[in-house]
Amino acid sequence: MTDALLADQDLTLTGAAASKMAELIGQVEDNIEGVRVFATPGGCSGVSFGMTFTDQVNDDDRFRAYDNFKVIVDPGTLEYIKGVEIDFVGDGNDARFVFNNLQPVSGGGCGTCGSQGGGCG
Repeated sequence: MTDALLADQDLTLTGAAASKMAELIGQVEDNIEGVRVFATPGGCSGVSFGMTFTDQVNDDDRFRAYDNFKVIVDPGTLEYIKGVEIDFVGDGNDARFVFNNLQPVSGGGCGTCGSQGGGCG
């Protein structure tokens, strides 16, 4: 099933993001396979991204395995997320996952939605 693996050019996690995801997965049920990254229409780049825990990997999914979890992406999301780095920034009430290196989507805005220090200019 090596063709299902995500490569560095597809998606990466910073150390902070991988650590936080592992921590969060450790707080939920044992049958969780990993974190599913998904795309939905909307947002300043024409597409919004989100993440949720999942207990299954579908036959057409791609994934990247980390120590205690997988990051799972469906084919439709992969076309929008190629080259993205997921980071975890902040602390306390201002902590969040950030999607860096988002590419603009045709008809959308600047493509830096959620990127730290991003903006149109």
